[in-house]
Amino acid sequence: MRSLLALILNIIWLLTAGWSLFLGYLLAGVLACLLVVTIPFGIASFRIAGFVIWPFGREVVDTGRGGVGGALGNVLWFVIAGWWLALGHVVTAVMQAVTIIGIPLAWANLKLIPVTCFPFGKQVVASDAARARMFPTAR
Repeated sequence: MRSLLALILNIIWLLTAGWSLFLGYLLAGVLACLLVVTIPFGIASFRIAGFVIWPFGREVVDTGRGGVGGALGNVLWFVIAGWWLALGHVVTAVMQAVTIIGIPLAWANLKLIPVTCFPFGKQVVASDAARARMFPTAR
């Protein structure tokens, strides 16, 4: 039942916001890959693009491997691309929140902003795997 709901929400998401946000991340990734030193930013953008086109049923978790390099990368990313990609999420969330059916989509849009602003040290996993990480079973 949960996967059917995720499928329905993902289809509605794709039609209302997913494709335009995906194109924004794709453009940011291509631009970042123009220079060799900014290829990690392009890879991060492509990773988020894959998540933003089909977000329901998946979550973003901290990897714990960000370190100083990840922190510096996050600051640079935020200044160069993160803030305007986050602005795109806010604009689409406002448009989605106009209808009752769009409110869960708007909420999901707002939940994407932290990874949009600070993508380094994050990983996209299935929601079940994220719950298993948070609540490991006692053996």
